[in-house]
Amino acid sequence: MRDAVAVGLDLLGENRVQEAAAKIPLVPGGRWHLVGPLQSNKARRAVELFEAIESIDSPAIARRVDGLAREIRPGPRLEHRLEVYLQVNVDADPAKAGFDPAALEASLPELLGLTGLRIAGLMTIGRLVANAEEARPTFRALRELSARLRDDHPGLGGGLSMGMTDDYPVAVEEGATVVRIGRALFGERH
Repeated sequence: MRDAVAVGLDLLGENRVQEAAAKIPLVPGGRWHLVGPLQSNKARRAVELFEAIESIDSPAIARRVDGLAREIRPGPRLEHRLEVYLQVNVDADPAKAGFDPAALEASLPELLGLTGLRIAGLMTIGRLVANAEEARPTFRALRELSARLRDDHPGLGGGLSMGMTDDYPVAVEEGATVVRIGRALFGERH
């Protein structure tokens, strides 16, 4: 990771708060995003460690992170707000976390009113499939949902965090602005 940062690849993701706490001091110059699920009891440490959280999956966790962000990053200016992505389960997959699209739409006015957060966009996890092309409907659905929601809620950022090592080319074709390709760059997790 230090080599990656040295050549300019400074945006790094981590799935677990506790692993990030150990890694971040060892990788000076890295900018860190939490890409894995966030438990309420780890929210304070996540707000302290990460530049962005890409896995806000409920109004309750959004409110918790907002309160902590306002406490830990006080100030009236926009740069004090914590960047977040709202995780959406566009496939209605019971094995995945995230907002149901209709519930997200109903919650957006409240979420956009949270003054400690800047909602940069939406995030989803592609279908676990043998052929990356089969994940395209998931990525397309998130892109279309984002466009529709931004028409009615201009405060919602247009970022799309979607695509991992096995399917990121398809996600990019569907509009991904953030991809998670750690395995391609750093190898398998141990």
